Amino acid sequence: MPKVNVYNILGEQVGEIELKEDIFGVEVNQHVLYEVVKNQLANKRQGTQSVKTRAEVRGGGRKPWRQKGTGRARQGSIRAPHWVGGGVAFAPKPRDYSYKVPKKVKRLAMKSALSSKVLNDELVVLEELNLEEPKTKEMIKILGNIKAGKKALIVMDEKNINVIKAARNIPNVETTFVNTLNVYDILNYDSFIITKDAVRKVEEVFV
Repeated sequence: MPKVNVYNILGEQVGEIELKEDIFGVEVNQHVLYEVVKNQLANKRQGTQSVKTRAEVRGGGRKPWRQKGTGRARQGSIRAPHWVGGGVAFAPKPRDYSYKVPKKVKRLAMKSALSSKVLNDELVVLEELNLEEPKTKEMIKILGNIKAGKKALIVMDEKNINVIKAARNIPNVETTFVNTLNVYDILNYDSFIITKDAVRKVEEVFV
């Protein structure tokens, strides 16, 4: 079982925690990570882009000049794609980009993402994370104490308004909960900061 240090908000080591091998110690599957991240980004796309084709652009019904005898190239419409103001060839239209990935693949990707954080020493376990007041200054101090990276994801087991408010004005720092955790967010941040209680909840949810 992989072991990691547990820190308090002052950055002092206060103990160790054993992580479940089948969640935080699996072999990282790069292809599965790629497939799930691609799926997440595709599902986020709005797919509302729309451009007019030559059939939809107004005008261009009359042939601009006769077929032969002018010395110019033959043209059928001033709304053809190569004309200024013409329609667009293969114009994008509203569509749904979302698709489904098997649950087993999603689960494996989640375990691979969590394991990669342990392997790369990007996992920081806090004994607890509580603030008396929602002060951004205090949160910045805590992140400095635990030597968090430029981009940090803070994972909590339950909603903590003071922590959320203290972190939301810090660039590249995001808060989330165990039940809303996803592969893209895990991989997108340099530091994966998680409370001890949240670790146990992760082990329950993704077992």
